[in-house]
Amino acid sequence: MSHSDMRRWEYKTLRPPRDETKKEAEDPQDQLNAHGDDGWELVETIDYTSGGTKFLVFKRPAGAASSANGE
Repeated sequence: MSHSDMRRWEYKTLRPPRDETKKEAEDPQDQLNAHGDDGWELVETIDYTSGGTKFLVFKRPAGAASSANGE
């Protein structure tokens, strides 16, 4: 496979909303749906070693934003 045939990706991270105790307390559904509407797919979570989610990782094909906007 040549370099020009390889699919290119871009990535985005989201830190789940937390309350004052720093524990996950709010449902991120609205943020997840907004990212999905923009073409992002949730692919991984990065967790703290003691438990809990530190980051949600999304990916989409590079250039998807400009394609979706007609640019």
